[in-house]
Amino acid sequence: MTQQSVEPKTSPEGAGPGSRVPAGRSWLDRYFHISERGSTVARELRGGVTTFMAMAYILLLNPLILGGEDVNGNLLSQPGLITATAFAAAATTLLMGFVGKVPLALAAGLSVSGVLASQVAPSMTWPQAMGMCVIYGVVICLLVVTGLREMIMNAIPLALKHGITMGIGLFIALIGLYKAGFVHQGKATPVSLGPAGELAGWPVLIFCVTLLLIFMLQARNIPGAILIGIIVGTVVAIVINAIVDIDPKTWSSGPPELEGGAVSTPDFSLFGNVEFGGWGDVGVMTVGMIVFTLVLAGFFDAMATIIGVGTEAKLADDKGRMPGLSKALFIDGAGGVIGGVASGSGQTVFVESATGVGEGARTGLASAVTGLFFAACLFFTPLTAIVPTEVASAALVVIGAMMMQNARHVDWSDRSVAIPVFLTVVLMPFTYTITTGVAAGVIAYSAIKLAQGRAREVGAFMWGLTVIFIVFFALNPIESWLGVH
Repeated sequence: MTQQSVEPKTSPEGAGPGSRVPAGRSWLDRYFHISERGSTVARELRGGVTTFMAMAYILLLNPLILGGEDVNGNLLSQPGLITATAFAAAATTLLMGFVGKVPLALAAGLSVSGVLASQVAPSMTWPQAMGMCVIYGVVICLLVVTGLREMIMNAIPLALKHGITMGIGLFIALIGLYKAGFVHQGKATPVSLGPAGELAGWPVLIFCVTLLLIFMLQARNIPGAILIGIIVGTVVAIVINAIVDIDPKTWSSGPPELEGGAVSTPDFSLFGNVEFGGWGDVGVMTVGMIVFTLVLAGFFDAMATIIGVGTEAKLADDKGRMPGLSKALFIDGAGGVIGGVASGSGQTVFVESATGVGEGARTGLASAVTGLFFAACLFFTPLTAIVPTEVASAALVVIGAMMMQNARHVDWSDRSVAIPVFLTVVLMPFTYTITTGVAAGVIAYSAIKLAQGRAREVGAFMWGLTVIFIVFFALNPIESWLGVH
């Protein structure tokens, strides 16, 4: 596909493929096709900075989700996780800028991180978990190269795609509520408000204030609402911690205080901790389902996000074709490999890239700028570590709420759609696994279509998934029946 065949007919600045390109252009202009796409270096720089500001919160949230212990009880280094998150985001975004040459920024996918933290790390060592991440990235790249990625996207019903997104949203929101101390494991009930039916301590109150502030900023359409809310919440936490006698143990991640200087050397202690194999205790079936879940978690949003942002930038035509689409999809898949090697989770395209496009970004130069800002953050880990878990958790709940917007696309009057989507959405947070929600939704969809005499509408791929997920649910009784221990 040539660039001329997909170049937009118009652009916000009035420049199109037929407009004159200034003579004597700089190498920067020629390399990134800035003039051809009706942009300027100034707009690209502004767009890159805006995109970074809109998604900088990932430097706080990803370590929050991944932070904890692996199956051997090894506590992961928080500075190491922050460094890994910044490095992986910088590497993949720079790659997208200089190779893909489109205004798309990448960072750790919260859905992928959720799977790694809740399903993978508890059952294997951290290097093995990152090995899974690398494998999932390789699988995505192979799907792109073979053209299967788009085929699979088309095979899964649109309603289930929306259901998966909503389920992941609720799952992420639950993680935020739990880590903030708003939701606890109850004594007389499965869960409770706070430790005993009421909120306890200043940190959880600061969580509530931060959460409401972000929602209010979003309601006012304030750009960078999440980042602003986190900054304000952190300042409030620092002030209250200074004037009120708060037990340091009350804070989940320690009191919001700066230890040492604001600048430090990046902590690459987790970098390269990747291990393949040694999964005997986990089982082949479980390993296969984990990889499949990671692929699902990082699969669905990327293509829609890439096309959506590309359309917003006037780079995509009416069929969704855009310059560097195949490269962008491949780089998105490579983000799994890069994130696994860096121990920063799988990287994926962020919808926040649209904020930079709104500021005029049209080329990969904007992504290069965003990537450089992430790289600079490698040296400011102490500042990032000040943010309390309770403040960062508020952003998780906000993102979960944003993902629930997909509910408007579901036909709730159609039982063949409503029931599978319902099961998909509720079982992810209720079972604390994404796999269970996807499996229940797929099985229910196929079963209801069969009951309605519309089995042909399901398709061969979905029937294959149905069989796999039935085995997944029945694995324990099957093993007992076969005498497998």
